[in-house]
Amino acid sequence: MINSKEQIIEYFKSGIKKTKDFRIGIEHEKFLFNNQDNKRINYSKVKDMFAALLEFGWNPILEKENIIGLNKGGKNITLEPGNQIELSGEKLNHIHDACAESQDYLFELRQVTKKLDINIVSAGFDPISKLDEIPNNPKQRYELMTKDMPLGGELSLDMMYRTCGTQLNIDYNSEQDFIKKFKIVNSIVPISIALFANSSIVEKKNSGYLSYRSKVWQNTSRGGLPKLFFEGLNFEKYAEFVMNFPILFIQNKDTYISGQKYIFKDFMDGKINEISNRLPTENDLTTHLSTIFTENRLKKYIELRSMDTCGWDCLCAGPAFNIGMLYGNLDEVHELVSGWDADKIINAYFEAPKKGFNTQLMGKDLLYWSSTLLNLSKRGLENREILNKHGKDETVFLNHLQKVIDNKTTNADHMISKFSNNEDLSELYDK
Repeated sequence: MINSKEQIIEYFKSGIKKTKDFRIGIEHEKFLFNNQDNKRINYSKVKDMFAALLEFGWNPILEKENIIGLNKGGKNITLEPGNQIELSGEKLNHIHDACAESQDYLFELRQVTKKLDINIVSAGFDPISKLDEIPNNPKQRYELMTKDMPLGGELSLDMMYRTCGTQLNIDYNSEQDFIKKFKIVNSIVPISIALFANSSIVEKKNSGYLSYRSKVWQNTSRGGLPKLFFEGLNFEKYAEFVMNFPILFIQNKDTYISGQKYIFKDFMDGKINEISNRLPTENDLTTHLSTIFTENRLKKYIELRSMDTCGWDCLCAGPAFNIGMLYGNLDEVHELVSGWDADKIINAYFEAPKKGFNTQLMGKDLLYWSSTLLNLSKRGLENREILNKHGKDETVFLNHLQKVIDNKTTNADHMISKFSNNEDLSELYDK
């Protein structure tokens, strides 16, 4: 049972790994549409798709009698609130392996979606559907979240039902290593928003934003970029942050109850009458940590969450960009961001979804910082010297970002251009 701050600190310490054991975990979400009517697929269609994926060796994950996901080895496919699907990959050694894993998944998904007449959309925000048009599913926690989340953020339901992102999970070898990495990943959030912007079209119109997904997340309950994250956040301070953070829900046997009126410290003190005042288990702590929706967060690893989902041609670019900096060139990148002002970073964070590369940070625009960090990342990946079977190192995955910077044109700009020319919905689907 978890009843002290020290236990939470120990939980974070248990994530410490030797540098040689560092792994990379990639998660990415996709929208699915019926080809016939350009509407998001319903739960019945999800079940058909999951049944077809079983033929590729996936195993069902059930909640009561309902299938809510699949697993195979260390990989999981999970169902999001509006029937988006997310692949959570295995923890792998390098980008070559992680990218190959994603390509294998793509192959399987394409076979199944083609057979079922489903289109895939790789964007940060649903470009077609209105919120009230999106079907839900019987996953229990989402019923509670749909009721409670809007209380703390006006666009929370848009987040749940209309966004897709790419997340990266990385390791740390000490508390000091965590502090450095967490400082970097929070400092570069505005740059990640601008560089990976891919959600400009909303309800078949140009939204005026390059990353409307990021705009939504800024107005979502339990989200944001707290100033606390720039104040030398160590395991103890993060534990205190977690203890004082409101509970979203509590799983009690096979049901979920709202935790809206409690913080996690109440749970630790045995003050939740609805569950007979029981104390939290490690599973309860893990659940609580996964419902803190900040731009980055700590579990037994660091999770980076600021990138819009993008197409398969650039899927590996975001992970490579960050791994080059965080695993290959940490000290140089840390030295660069250490002098940045927290208030200026947070201001750029709010401006970046709309202004993109034109956003100012520390007297330079985000295009300048994107280019600077890309070069640092490239050096880091070169330092890693990890080659594929063709003798290429991990820098091959940065080619997409180099084009973005050279042309000053993001995926969001391409989306605006393609769609504005003919307003053909097919232009929004993965080819």
